[in-house]
Amino acid sequence: MKRIVIKVGSSILTETTNIAKERMLNLVSLIADVRKKYEVILVSSGAVAAGYTALQLDRNIPTSKKVLASVGQPILMSSYKSKFDIFNVNISQILLTEEDFDSRVHTKIVQDIIDRTLKNNILPIVSENDISTTPEQLFGDNDQLSAHVTYFTGSNMLVILSDIDGYYDSNPKDNPKAKIKKIVTEIKKEELEQSHTPNSKFATGGIVTKLKAAQYIMSKNRELFLCSGYDLSSAREFLIECTHNKGTLFTAKKDQRL
Repeated sequence: MKRIVIKVGSSILTETTNIAKERMLNLVSLIADVRKKYEVILVSSGAVAAGYTALQLDRNIPTSKKVLASVGQPILMSSYKSKFDIFNVNISQILLTEEDFDSRVHTKIVQDIIDRTLKNNILPIVSENDISTTPEQLFGDNDQLSAHVTYFTGSNMLVILSDIDGYYDSNPKDNPKAKIKKIVTEIKKEELEQSHTPNSKFATGGIVTKLKAAQYIMSKNRELFLCSGYDLSSAREFLIECTHNKGTLFTAKKDQRL
């Protein structure tokens, strides 16, 4: 059975001061179905945003952001558990930092834990440990974390569920005629050097962090599929029905599929 990583952003999981329960349930339902075909690792943002639903601190203050994350982690995981229980899916939480991929010993431990978790039919939910760490120990965004998780766990593909429905040939906010690129085999240097433009105040990246994740993935002969996390029909069609209607596939080789 092939292995994939699904990454979901904060803007999909929360709205204003609440967990987006319906969107989370739709995500959980999709993952439950995808697990019938693939081994699945979920990389989830949302701890800080979830914390803000209970405690409105200024996330721009580093210590406050850590407090929000510490409050939000149990809220987020409790929300996941209650919904995965509906589908009889057991979950685990794994908190990682960039340092976990800098040491062969640490990386092997992470690999063994995730392998054993999957072998026991448990869904690992990975997040960045931004509570007791310094900025130097962190990726800073879960797009990069999910790309590294994909490679180091031997996964075939990374699927990023985002607040955008693909990678456009120009900015759709400025150009109403902008079109989604269905397949991308090369990312130019200037595309990677754009300014970060997150659409949510709780997001830490934007299209640039996704392009950097895609560049890393392609350099490792893996694939990345970017699509909407609000409307999961594109992800469902691509992963379950093997139909590519919407979304962008980043691949080093044309027409390479799972």
